[in-house]
Amino acid sequence: MAAPREPGGGAQRTEPEPEPRRVVQRAEGALRQRALQRRLRGRNLLTGLGIGAVVLDGYTFYKISQERFLDELEREVEAARAQAAKTPVN
Repeated sequence: MAAPREPGGGAQRTEPEPEPRRVVQRAEGALRQRALQRRLRGRNLLTGLGIGAVVLDGYTFYKISQERFLDELEREVEAARAQAAKTPVN
């Protein structure tokens, strides 16, 4: 005798996923991963350039701001002028 059927329809079939579909899904996943890596590489490059620019700018300001050095030179020049003014010219 045959097995009783479920009400409302026939037996459900479960077919395994075909192999080509899995290959396509893996390929699509790999493409998404590569796109993400490219995007991150671009962001990392921009971040690195930004940090480098800030560091270079700070270093430039540090090296150029030699007011202490210039102040010392001005003091030496004033001292030399004062010394020259004290000594009579013959």
